[in-house]
Amino acid sequence: MTGATAAVPSRPPVPTWLVTGARAGLREAAIAAHLPKEGASAIILEGLSDGNSALSLDPTDGPVPYDTVPQVLRIAPGCLHCSGNLILRVTLNRVLRRPPARLYISLASAEHLEQLRSWLSEAPYGDLLKLQDDIAA
Repeated sequence: MTGATAAVPSRPPVPTWLVTGARAGLREAAIAAHLPKEGASAIILEGLSDGNSALSLDPTDGPVPYDTVPQVLRIAPGCLHCSGNLILRVTLNRVLRRPPARLYISLASAEHLEQLRSWLSEAPYGDLLKLQDDIAA
């Protein structure tokens, strides 16, 4: 094709939930309860686990199909809005190279939730993510 650009195939936006709650364990349990039985999900967790995460796989449950195991990524604690979104931006870009069926972003504080939601609604993420109702743990 001379002088023409190839059309970039579009993909549907990834359904995305922002999860808030006072404790990491409660947020992780809320996400675990919301995970679908089919389709891969990605989970971005701010901060450290309380231990015994509800997102951990129990080997006594038997084999789990690989394509249903969620990708769990932990990022350093700190306000994702106030830090300039750099850590979240890098992590999101990596996740969205191979978009999951669903995405959960767990926040240690809901203080700047609306600003973060607004930032995720702007380009480029506004076209890549479909923000859902927040999940409060």
